[in-house]
Amino acid sequence: MNEKYMKRAIELALMAKGRTSPNPMVGAVIIKGGKIVGEGYHKKAGTPHAEINALDAASKSAKDGIMYINLEPCCHQGRTPPCTKSLIKSGLKKIVVGMIDPNPLVSGKGIKELKDAGIQVSVGLLEKECRKINEVYIKYITTGTPFVLLKVAMSLDGKIATHTKDSKWITGKPSRDRVHQLRDEVDAVMVGIGTVLQDDPNLTVSLKKKKVNDPIRIIVDSSLRIPLDANVFKSPHNPPFRKGGRGGIRVIIAAAKRADDKKVNELKEKGVDVLIIEGNEERVNLLKLMEELGKREIAGVMIEGGSELNSSAIEAGIVDKVIFFIAPRIIGGKDGISSVGGRGIVKLEDSLNIRDVNVDRIGSDIVVEGYLGKNF
Repeated sequence: MNEKYMKRAIELALMAKGRTSPNPMVGAVIIKGGKIVGEGYHKKAGTPHAEINALDAASKSAKDGIMYINLEPCCHQGRTPPCTKSLIKSGLKKIVVGMIDPNPLVSGKGIKELKDAGIQVSVGLLEKECRKINEVYIKYITTGTPFVLLKVAMSLDGKIATHTKDSKWITGKPSRDRVHQLRDEVDAVMVGIGTVLQDDPNLTVSLKKKKVNDPIRIIVDSSLRIPLDANVFKSPHNPPFRKGGRGGIRVIIAAAKRADDKKVNELKEKGVDVLIIEGNEERVNLLKLMEELGKREIAGVMIEGGSELNSSAIEAGIVDKVIFFIAPRIIGGKDGISSVGGRGIVKLEDSLNIRDVNVDRIGSDIVVEGYLGKNF
């Protein structure tokens, strides 16, 4: 086995980052005689899978070849036919798989079908790397709820705004560009109503490339205070509120049971998906909200909230990963707005530890990311 071919499969998979949801990112490489004779990747949900694209590229050269693929081939009928059938017909002699697909409809069944057909199958090459690129998919397919990334842009002393709520811009342009790239890759961005009322953001993607995908915008607004002309209802790139997949209803507002029925109807007339989350008259239950988002095939959410939404999300236990953009500046002031609000902890021993921490630089800013939830 050669790791460089699996690394190439991973590279191919990542070419579709932000485009395959709720499907995984998958790349496939076919080797014969020590040379690559075919390769492909899954480009978008509903289109041919990586294996099929690689087989088409290899044509007859696939016979007696070896395929490297980062995820177990599917064996069930979904939006597309099962890949195992085509792999068996191709005459491949061996398939090297990075990781077993956690989808219960597949999980080990695809590998068994291939082995039963006489194809050699090896599993686990660069498994850690293969799991990493599909952590969003793994969380979604095993729990039915989205993988949640909490993004914070703050000063060196932990402030996201001054005491007058001035917050533009704390971090530098390279960091802000990275945030737009993240928006382009996730299914949805979530903020609280306080952010909408204070900043009136559009939460769309601004990048210098031909095609971008604006995320679905989720607003946590317990009593539906959002203005009907808010910028989140506008999108320069995608037709608003189109149906199907990631391009589904473009704005979701999560409200509590106390929300005014008239305002609910006004928002629905605009094409907004208003979710009345059961269980609490006053505040939106974020755990139940995640369940509702999962039902809508939203696999990945990035929280770009203010202090209170950040603390509520952490307290609810919905955050899987954090990314903090830290600017080398000090804001100060006891009334400056901290990145995470709420009451906070009583003892340091109760603080949350971030796992698998990675520290990097973007321009003059420091970027710290790591995990809060369990490994997926």
